[in-house]
Amino acid sequence: MAAEPPRIQRNGGDLSSGRVFVTGGTGFVGDRLVAVLLARGRSVRGLARPASERPAPAERLEWVTGDILDRDSLRRGLAGCTEVFHLAAYAKNWAKDLSLFFRLNVEGARNVFEVAAEAGVRRIVYTSTVVVFGPTPRGVVGNEEMPRATPRFLTEYEESKAVAEKEALELTSRGFPIVAVHPTRVYGPGKMTEGNSVSLMIDQYDRGRFPVLPGRGENVGNYALVDDLVEGHVLAMERGKVGERYILGGENSSLKGLLHLVDELTQRRHVQVGLPRSISMFYAALEKRKAEWLGVYPRITPGWMETFLEDWAYTSAKAERELGYRITPLREGIRRTLDWLHRQRDAR
Repeated sequence: MAAEPPRIQRNGGDLSSGRVFVTGGTGFVGDRLVAVLLARGRSVRGLARPASERPAPAERLEWVTGDILDRDSLRRGLAGCTEVFHLAAYAKNWAKDLSLFFRLNVEGARNVFEVAAEAGVRRIVYTSTVVVFGPTPRGVVGNEEMPRATPRFLTEYEESKAVAEKEALELTSRGFPIVAVHPTRVYGPGKMTEGNSVSLMIDQYDRGRFPVLPGRGENVGNYALVDDLVEGHVLAMERGKVGERYILGGENSSLKGLLHLVDELTQRRHVQVGLPRSISMFYAALEKRKAEWLGVYPRITPGWMETFLEDWAYTSAKAERELGYRITPLREGIRRTLDWLHRQRDAR
């Protein structure tokens, strides 16, 4: 489905005039970032795997075929570029071979950083994730300085991204110009892929096909509109401090509260069935077994179910203060998402 034109905010000033290299530019967030950079007059070179669905090359937009495990393709892509946005990652629910998370998220990131350093780029914005900070205790709102409440990682994705970020921050002490940004749960108009799972959930709920709420929908998450997140990436490139971390999020809300906004905005009451924690985990375990035995991609795995059964309440105050980051209220973001979803349905 085609996304609406990206909302451009001009409060971030201008980037330099050199070419920008983007990994992950065919994903939900990366696709929007590429569109924003082009709209601001930048020249963009994206890295894309052979099978990736990508916009056609155009004026100021070109694609290099390859991936982040292939240093030769990275060298071709980075030649002549002055800035790098590294968004590419394996952020899926499951992999038959769990080492894939670490190969792509750790080794791949290392390749990007080292080849970018060879190319002499002036700045790298690395897209980490808020989950590296860990779940927040009930009633606590976390930030970039909060120590993890638990040393245990809930998913291979969470662990691999934590390892990658640790390496990235260590590299800054050796002169690598890396700024890390940490998206929360992103949603909004755009590609309806696993990377846009919140919008997929909103769509299913709006259609009456998502009545079950894990943990009764009481656990809190932080929800960021994709337009805000993309603008935050641009601001991090322009104003971020090397070696610093910036949470790019939105409002904190329980899942039940978010879906209540859908009810209000559509003026329809949808069915909600709260699923106790024990049953939620049992269902996730069955999905994982099905994937292992039959090779069927699971709807969710125990680690991800446990993730949604924890609180992830965070603030973007540092990004607001140091970058000029702005947050779209959750109600307004959900309204825009619903309007877009309804237009997509009407156009079919």
